[in-house]
Amino acid sequence: MNPVVHFEMPYEDKNRAAAFYEKAFGWKPQMLGAEMGEYVVMQTTEGDEKNMPLEKGRINGGMYKKPDDEMGKHPSFVIAVENVEAAMKRVNEAGGKVSGEPMDIPGVGKYVTFVDTEGNRLSILEANQQM
Repeated sequence: MNPVVHFEMPYEDKNRAAAFYEKAFGWKPQMLGAEMGEYVVMQTTEGDEKNMPLEKGRINGGMYKKPDDEMGKHPSFVIAVENVEAAMKRVNEAGGKVSGEPMDIPGVGKYVTFVDTEGNRLSILEANQQM
């Protein structure tokens, strides 16, 4: 079984969004720069030295600049897989549609988005380390 390991949400104003979740829920934002697409990593639970959740079943997430396309304007989640290419094949065979080729996220792993049979945008991740 492949677990959900991360959530993602779009933002219009990253500072405002980060401040909201920090104040409302105590999440800890880590602002990444232009080289990482202005992504904001959101720590939602206590983590180890690599910010991986200490308690089993908990996940962290992130926020990205809201794109013009409709699919990217809604929250989604990331599913961990052992092999991203094999998972892409299974997604397509099950009736979903993979959106492009996997991209390498430095220090994290291979990542690609897909659309399921109901029109939901999600992602799969082959992590460099166990999640």
